[in-house]
Amino acid sequence: MATLLPPPKRQKVYHGVPEPESEALAPSPHIVVQFVNEEDGQPLAPAVNLPANVSREGLEALVNKLNTKDEDPVPFAFHIALPADATTPGAPTRIAIAKSIEEDVLSHPSHAFTPEDVFVVHCAPQAVFKVRPATRCSSTLSGHTSPILCAAFSPTGNLLATGSGDCNARLWDLFTETPSHVLSGHKGWVLCVEWEAMERKLATGGHDGHVRLWDPKTGKPIGDALKGHTKWVTSLSWEPIHLNPSAPRLASSSKDGTVRVWSTLTRRCEYTLGGHTASVNVVRWGGGGLNGKGVLYTASSDRTVRIWDAERGRPLHTLKDHAHWVTTLTLNTDFVLRTGPFDHLGKKTTSDSEAQALALKRYNALVSTAGELLITGSDDHTLFLWSLFPSRAASSDGSAAAAERGGKLKPLARLTGHQRQVAHVAFSPDGRWAASAAWDNSVRIWDGRTGKFVATLRGHVAAVYRLAWSADSRLLVSASKDSTLKIWDLKTYKLKTDLPGHTDEVYCVDFVADKLVSGGRDRTVKIWKN
Repeated sequence: MATLLPPPKRQKVYHGVPEPESEALAPSPHIVVQFVNEEDGQPLAPAVNLPANVSREGLEALVNKLNTKDEDPVPFAFHIALPADATTPGAPTRIAIAKSIEEDVLSHPSHAFTPEDVFVVHCAPQAVFKVRPATRCSSTLSGHTSPILCAAFSPTGNLLATGSGDCNARLWDLFTETPSHVLSGHKGWVLCVEWEAMERKLATGGHDGHVRLWDPKTGKPIGDALKGHTKWVTSLSWEPIHLNPSAPRLASSSKDGTVRVWSTLTRRCEYTLGGHTASVNVVRWGGGGLNGKGVLYTASSDRTVRIWDAERGRPLHTLKDHAHWVTTLTLNTDFVLRTGPFDHLGKKTTSDSEAQALALKRYNALVSTAGELLITGSDDHTLFLWSLFPSRAASSDGSAAAAERGGKLKPLARLTGHQRQVAHVAFSPDGRWAASAAWDNSVRIWDGRTGKFVATLRGHVAAVYRLAWSADSRLLVSASKDSTLKIWDLKTYKLKTDLPGHTDEVYCVDFVADKLVSGGRDRTVKIWKN
């Protein structure tokens, strides 16, 4: 029997029209690419000639092959700086490569690049772990009877502390997402909560001018309140673990214009920093300084920022460049100082000395490139980037140069662009970026090493109050008066996810591992996760 052939295949018809022929792929031009290190601009490898449609993953693999210094492959972020004549005011000043050079750069609306150019691609190594962006509200916790004014995760991310206008602070367990303790003792609003970086103690500052210490395991107070401030406490900061692992001291700033440094062992005030003539709005305890013994940075409504030697409290510098109240301040080491010896590997430390060594290692890894940098934000709509203590090796030159200028230190950069008062500024955990939020409804991203403007993130319809970074520095979340949280993607400088759910203004937000926590005027704590 002869073989029967199957009937010929019917041609597929779309609404009576035969299927269009598939288009041949357009040939991709070959381009010359020079990979350079983002930090110092040094070439990582000789220029290479490759097709423009090589994907971002392909570029990453190529850089890891060419760059022989690292054993394990490192994830990279790539961007190309726009030439000065092609940038429009307010638009991003660099193009992040998300898909391929062909799609992102050659077809960029500015048409600043042609296939004939040599493409200088800046490579920035990224965190080896990835934080998943939160997409849903996993629990809404009520308990506070007044607006929630401050929230902070513990360094390991197991506990959350919130402070509220009902004179109580509360501890929440983040594994079960349930309330764990109520910390009552303040006679006024709880304005700030701050964890010791080893998670052994929690400090709260109140509108009653008192500072209180708590044991987070039991929720019991450690002794009575630390009294001394005559007006309310505006911020708190613990001494870094790599300087004092066993009993770190605590600094508190107040509306009365002073900063007090408390010993947690004797519960006495070791010294008081006078000198500011108006409310001290922020205090930060930095880990560097001239002899590596630590420094205190204070920002005040008398328009100055002052730097103090933390050992004995003597003044080192006064920075007088702002024209209005200085309301916010951030260090590029904030995240490392806050989390102390705990990193993404989740290893437990057994002794104080081991914790100190780990914390010091993490701190030095971050400051080895640019030293400890400081950004101050003010009601004069601007921010300044300062490098007061260049990296350890060159500490004497900085002070000598300052002495020549009559002790006046010059800022590295003035960050302008906001149209209204700056509400909050925050460095990313790896120190590469800084983000500032303002009352002009926008968030701006700046280069954390040079202070150059990178992009504006628009989307909020009211003032933006607070910012928080994910631990891998890839995501930024902002909390706003418009009752939403927004997560921004730093590859595209666009909105990644919008998190509506609060019924009133959101005053505080914090980011730990894959969880986000927010609190605000609607008196609820919301936990968001992927």
